[in-house]
Amino acid sequence: MKHHSATIDQSLEKLGVDPQQGLGDNEVQSRRAEYGANELSHAKRRGAWRILLQQFRSVVIVILALAGIAALVTAQWVEAIAVAAVIVVNTAIGFVSEFKAIRSMEALRQAGGQKTRVRRGGKQQEVNVEDLVPGDIVLSEKGDLVPADLRLIEGEKLRVNEAALTGESVPANKTIDPVDADASLAERCCMLFKGTSISDGKATSVAVATGTETELGRISELAQGAESSSTPLQQRLDQLGRYLAYITIGVAIVVAIAGLLAGRDTMLMIETAIALGVAAIPEGLPIVATIALARGMALMAQRNALINRLTAVETLGATRIIFTDKTGTLTENKMTLDRIATSAGEHKVADVENRENQHDKEREKLSDVETGLLERVLRIAVLCNGATLGGEGDEEEETSGDPTEIALLIAGRNHDMARKKLLEDYPEKRVVDFDPDTMMMATYHDHDNQTYVAVKGAPSAIFDACQSYLDANDKPKSFDEKVQKQWNERVEKLAGQGLRMLAVADKTVDTDDSEIDDAEPYEQLQLVGLVGLLDPPRHEVKDAIHRCQAAGIRVLMVTGDQPTTGRAIGRAVGIVDDEDASAMHGKDLLPPDEMTEEHKQKVLKTVVFARVSPEQKLNLVDFYQQRGEPVAMTGDGVNDAPALKKADIGIAMGQRGTDAAKQTADMILQDDSFETIVKAVEQGRIIFGNIRKAVVFMLCTNVAEILAVTIASIAGLPLPLRPLQILYLNVVTDVFPALALGVGRGRPEVMDSPPRDKDEPVLTRHHWTAIVAWSIVIAVCVIAALMIAGYIIGYDVPGAVTVSFLTLALGKLWFVFNLRDHDAPRFDNDIVRNGWLWAAIGLCLVLLAAAVYLPILSTVLQTEPPGGTGWIVILALS
Repeated sequence: MKHHSATIDQSLEKLGVDPQQGLGDNEVQSRRAEYGANELSHAKRRGAWRILLQQFRSVVIVILALAGIAALVTAQWVEAIAVAAVIVVNTAIGFVSEFKAIRSMEALRQAGGQKTRVRRGGKQQEVNVEDLVPGDIVLSEKGDLVPADLRLIEGEKLRVNEAALTGESVPANKTIDPVDADASLAERCCMLFKGTSISDGKATSVAVATGTETELGRISELAQGAESSSTPLQQRLDQLGRYLAYITIGVAIVVAIAGLLAGRDTMLMIETAIALGVAAIPEGLPIVATIALARGMALMAQRNALINRLTAVETLGATRIIFTDKTGTLTENKMTLDRIATSAGEHKVADVENRENQHDKEREKLSDVETGLLERVLRIAVLCNGATLGGEGDEEEETSGDPTEIALLIAGRNHDMARKKLLEDYPEKRVVDFDPDTMMMATYHDHDNQTYVAVKGAPSAIFDACQSYLDANDKPKSFDEKVQKQWNERVEKLAGQGLRMLAVADKTVDTDDSEIDDAEPYEQLQLVGLVGLLDPPRHEVKDAIHRCQAAGIRVLMVTGDQPTTGRAIGRAVGIVDDEDASAMHGKDLLPPDEMTEEHKQKVLKTVVFARVSPEQKLNLVDFYQQRGEPVAMTGDGVNDAPALKKADIGIAMGQRGTDAAKQTADMILQDDSFETIVKAVEQGRIIFGNIRKAVVFMLCTNVAEILAVTIASIAGLPLPLRPLQILYLNVVTDVFPALALGVGRGRPEVMDSPPRDKDEPVLTRHHWTAIVAWSIVIAVCVIAALMIAGYIIGYDVPGAVTVSFLTLALGKLWFVFNLRDHDAPRFDNDIVRNGWLWAAIGLCLVLLAAAVYLPILSTVLQTEPPGGTGWIVILALS
């Protein structure tokens, strides 16, 4: 039996408790032993040492570590120090960046109060929340946090803020009546859930689930169980690392054997083989990738996106699916009066602050009757209102109350109908608060020596209470079944446009002040009109979504609202481009392993998922990931934590997000704006492109080194590079230009192409072909420089090797300009415009000059000044 579909008596009987007495002390002890403490489970805390060790999981780092050990064994101290420095820097940056992003469950555990009021042994008492057990009778009132999952027994005008759990932006009305067994979480109006809060009213409830058995507990366990896979960049760099491992081993063996067969010194060939093996690995790659991502983090922080994990920015660049919340992300998260409907027609309302002038122009086009009806509707909505709007009157008041009522007060103020001003002409005599049972509210006012009654509420409830309505001529007419049907059709039409509909009515009665408290407000009402409220779309969202769609990214909405509301907002922002676009209710969404092919196709065509539970969000992410689609998920509530962790990149809202969502997510939007996500996608694509260029640069020039030495060994020529010269080049002419490439600004057209394939490696077959071709060209030029210097100019071996060394070094620097995009202009592209690259080239030129002309360094590297003729050869061939 599910408690939300059971009657109160059935739930009490199953739990074995009398609501007037509550549980006895012995029974409480027995149940605590059976069910445990009312607290959430939590994952084992990841210590600093564990985080540090995880930084060494990269294949490239492992290979570098092995190369460093080999260098130590063979007394190659410079090489060993250089490799160690690379590892230390990369590890430090990764450790610091990830240390703060691993505490997601702590926020979940803190969701709840410290004390709660219960009825035990016939007496009311306060107990610790952790001591609550199933069957406890819990007493709640406005402002209280709900301590467990509760079945409502008695409710007095009860409304509950469930936004963190269901995604609903408006407090939910609660009643004691059971609902259908298959009702979604947001539709279980007789239940209160742990971690939510009482907005209005009082409640007496029975605890039906505690601890991990609550909905919040289930979400906690889902978040712990959700496996966050490694990011696309991590996967690709590890794949590249494996390739480089094979290359390293092969190169070392081939060169060593070739040199030994040519009769060269054994120790020299062993040292050269080790040096070339390390040369095959781009030592700067981990640092380049890390710094490129770290710079991306800094740029995104300037654009209101905080990154918890380095690779998160790049991951967005590969994203093909973005699941986005509606409230606050696509919309303003601020209810606004959008429409007023009367018998005279429907009118858009310019009710946003600072738009009074626009409204005045619209009013000039209306007839006096239309204007009068509109003002009457708005006056009722302002008078019959329980909210408070800050800034009205002399005293400083804070804005408080239901978001819908606040929106009506703002609309009134913007149209010269501030409530305090109206109350001067309509003094308030009585307030009948909103009641979830009647779905209406009423206020009584003195006006023209009579009692004026203003009423607003759910259209169906107001219609049933009306006996007349005001027609287009402002005359009362009978509100018969035919007319009621017409108004119901108007409500359905407007609700289908995503509007939250309320009806307003009034009446004037002759009631003595002594009788007013007993008067019935909801009889013989006169319908005046309808108001439609909307959480309006953010003005920048539509363009941002179009940019995503142009870039081949599907944007799908996941919302706690009804399908009609979700579809309407989706249409307004461009997610839904078809009147009949599919919107799926959460209860119709099956787990991936239970889906038929027909159901899968239906899910793939759906663009709006409404009333979705945390587990269903998790299933949606899993479904698309199984299809090979990198997925981004936005969220703000506790209920979003599992899906945020499971997604390739989780994106939390910074302004309205819960701690659980923020600490689970990879990225936090400080402005809660979808446009910021698009900027992050663009930055992610730029970063991957930069890293790819840096990898091509380092591998191409490193492979050229290997080919040059291998060719010389086989041909019996002097080695064109000494081991220490190879290491010097790898540290100087590899790392600095590669770093400059890694922090380039990229091309503005980067969002004009679809996302790269999920299985596309860092280097495609095209890149490997280019690397081999360019490497051969560079290697041939280096060998040519060696032979010209040694056999034609007549330099001795150290002089000839210096010429080949500098030819390769300068060749590396000039080669960087070949890395522009194939369709970019030759002299006006992101490479040429990269100021960091020009600085890196300048620094490298200084360090190369030092390698030749600085006595101590030239002695270590065995170089000598090449002279004018040598420089001509170097510049010509490089």
